[in-house]
Amino acid sequence: MEQNNEQKLVDECSNTLNQNLEKKNDSNNIISAPLDELKESSSSISEEERQKLDTILDIPVTISMEVGRSQISIRNLLQLNQGSVVELGRLAGESLDVLVNGTLIAHGEVVVVNDKFGIRLTDVISQTERIKKLR
Repeated sequence: MEQNNEQKLVDECSNTLNQNLEKKNDSNNIISAPLDELKESSSSISEEERQKLDTILDIPVTISMEVGRSQISIRNLLQLNQGSVVELGRLAGESLDVLVNGTLIAHGEVVVVNDKFGIRLTDVISQTERIKKLR
């Protein structure tokens, strides 16, 4: 009986996510951000500044999207198996957190582009706000 309830919850979550994704895909204003090149304004950057910038442009960073978090005991963690459901501390429909190397930089929503998941940024955290959170 408990497994039936878990399966119903998983199905319900899956259906809700699919419905939200379908609604988001109905709007044709998805813009794919070009991440391959950084467009530079040729007159506003000195040669020395350009060289400094070039040294960091190829440093890899880890970007991750966080759907939610949950704290559970090790006992409960060890009891998890296929089909288990872990409740997250975020409501369905809330925006996702976009983290770069573990630092929150933006909020966004899930989209599907060419059968792949993506994220549409809805709010970018300003540099000032990020510095305030470090204190």
